[in-house]
Amino acid sequence: MVVAYFDCFSGIAGDMILGALFDLGLDLDFFKKELKKLGVSGYEIDVKKIEKNHISACDVYIKTLEEQPFRSFKDIKNLIKKSSLSKDIQGKSIKIFEKIAEAEGKIHNIDVERVHFHEIGAVDSIIDVVGAVIGIRKLGIEKVYSSPLPLGKGFVKCSHGVIPVPAPATVEILRNIPVYQTERKQELVTPTGAAVITSFAEEFGVMPSMRINKIGYGAGKTKSEDYPSLLRVFLGELF
Repeated sequence: MVVAYFDCFSGIAGDMILGALFDLGLDLDFFKKELKKLGVSGYEIDVKKIEKNHISACDVYIKTLEEQPFRSFKDIKNLIKKSSLSKDIQGKSIKIFEKIAEAEGKIHNIDVERVHFHEIGAVDSIIDVVGAVIGIRKLGIEKVYSSPLPLGKGFVKCSHGVIPVPAPATVEILRNIPVYQTERKQELVTPTGAAVITSFAEEFGVMPSMRINKIGYGAGKTKSEDYPSLLRVFLGELF
């Protein structure tokens, strides 16, 4: 059985997940062809090898080339359902967005279908979520494990104004998930990262007994002199 262990020592976000999957061997041309099945345009994807604290990692940039509409959960669900992606990828992607919509709906006291995403509805977040599903499926990963998730503190600006860290939506998604507080005044776990990892990981804790075949590093955008902003993913087999 092919398994992956997500070592989230510095947090987790959508671009970090994609970066780690590319570093594990996900082919960029294949990835782009799959994303075209979504029927979304107006973006470019660039994947570069960089170094953080002298550790080689893949950094993913999604550049928006034209203005994107605000999308509700219903809009995103219809977009995915109308795509030519496999039913498996469609279903898993919708479940991840539904998890985010339920968290946002509870916080803002509105119906899930009417939840309008701002940052999450942008094309880069759609690519982060659907892309993670595409990548995990393509790499043949059958089971996902994760370390407990580190949380930052302080405040961050978003479309709703200034909100506490971790963001309210992130906290809702992380109910019943092992987390721990850090002294870092940064957003370490994003709603997208939280939704993806909690939708895939069957267990949160120490690495299982496994034979490691590959190790991938995905670069994060958060800057710090105290720790490397990286997501490390171990790919291998249980024994």
